[in-house]
Amino acid sequence: MLSSVEVNNLRENRIDKKFNELKKKGRKALITFITAGDPDIDVTINLVYKMVESGADIIEIGIPYSDPLADGPIIQASSARALKKGTKIDNIMNAVKIIRQNTDVPLVYLVYYNSIYKYGIEKFLKNAKESGVDGLIIPDLPLEERKDIKELSEKHHVYLIPLVAPTSNDRIKKICENGKGFVYCVSTKGVTGVRNSIETDIEKYMHLVSKYTNLPKAIGFGISGPEMAKKFAPYCDGIIIGSAIVKMINDSRNNDEIFNSVINFISSVKDVI
Repeated sequence: MLSSVEVNNLRENRIDKKFNELKKKGRKALITFITAGDPDIDVTINLVYKMVESGADIIEIGIPYSDPLADGPIIQASSARALKKGTKIDNIMNAVKIIRQNTDVPLVYLVYYNSIYKYGIEKFLKNAKESGVDGLIIPDLPLEERKDIKELSEKHHVYLIPLVAPTSNDRIKKICENGKGFVYCVSTKGVTGVRNSIETDIEKYMHLVSKYTNLPKAIGFGISGPEMAKKFAPYCDGIIIGSAIVKMINDSRNNDEIFNSVINFISSVKDVI
């Protein structure tokens, strides 16, 4: 019979393990995003493997949605392509099960609340956990409405990752309360996308978030490549890149080109952070 300590160890989330491991090495996390089913589920599975091999520490898998309000044109278009291909949540859950047979990388769903609600909140969380998902980022879940899903996420040991923007101190404090995994720090107001520059005072912003939580802080929205990642890495615990990768996938002419482009890009970012 397992002791209580052994049970807790078995339940330790892969996200926590990864950040603890990186902290001991004095390194920052590279968190990458792809939309599941773009261009198809088999490529999604193989892209996860390629990203891990190239240095990605945590991978966000976007569940395609017809009205992704937090996303800019690049990720919106990838959602539309995936849905047109017939990608369903169950396809994605099955893909994660396959991925889990070959890698222990932390996996996070980026999913809009309506997708969870229509699927069934408890069913979604149960299946996500059984598939091997470690956390959820829900960009359209209002702070005031997260109580039910938070309770169920804790029941199923799936982290509900807080997402904050450079807004009021009080808002940031409330969002960070009881957060798990890491804080997704939106770099600027607006939607996702590749940006040439980010005007937010990142050092001041990260200092503000640190006042309200000891969780690792990861910066996302608009980080376009190695130069920007290198600039912001000293102020945070992780760099999140999505739109730049999704654009590469769409711009590639075939699967080999997709894999080569993504491998080279991720390696170049990992080298500087």
